Amino acid sequence: MNHRLRSLALATSVVMGISAMIASAPASAANAHATTLVGTFDLTAGSCVTTPPTGTYFRMIFPGGSLTAGKFFDNPDSTCTDKSYTLAVPGTAGGFKTGKYQPNPVPAFSATGSALADTIIQPQSFTAINFSIATDSKDPQTGDAVPAPTIKVKNGKLSGQVEAWSASWNKLYFNQGSPKPGGTSPGLTEPVTGTYNSKTHAFVLTWASAVVGGPFNGFTGYWHLQGKFVPSKK
Repeated sequence: MNHRLRSLALATSVVMGISAMIASAPASAANAHATTLVGTFDLTAGSCVTTPPTGTYFRMIFPGGSLTAGKFFDNPDSTCTDKSYTLAVPGTAGGFKTGKYQPNPVPAFSATGSALADTIIQPQSFTAINFSIATDSKDPQTGDAVPAPTIKVKNGKLSGQVEAWSASWNKLYFNQGSPKPGGTSPGLTEPVTGTYNSKTHAFVLTWASAVVGGPFNGFTGYWHLQGKFVPSKK
């Protein structure tokens, strides 16, 4: 009888041990910490060879539209057959940095209103006037203090914030961050999402940001960034 009881107790202990291991496995995966990527997201120039385009590009959606179906704004200066895609070319820094700002130059515009910022992307023609991107510690449209961009990776998925992302055009500024200054997400504003390959450092990063105020009030900008992440040297 004692032998039988000991065997039963041993079997029960083994089953309980296996159950504990199974129960703890998902919890361990769920508690895995996200890693903050500090460095430069080097951008790949946009290309219209395929449909949809690859690399880095921008689209704008009319008020009342959707991110998937549009209606999309056509840029007559686009080099794509589908004029709703405006391609971007990497700037002098190769792309955008996390953990620090890449502010607008002084002056930020030419006499004709074309944007002069060229560190993140090269100024691109948008309806005959160049637009560009910068990240300032104080958002030039709202005047609000904003954090430097932060991007994190967890299990190959990207997240973060680009609150300071600001477009300049025709002597005007349009915050195109996600979330918006103050942490809000009006309209079709969508969080930063994407994918990251830890071996090759290849990334794709997307978000959407509603335009609040100005001549494009109610429109939404959709951003598609692609390239290779280069970590900062310690």
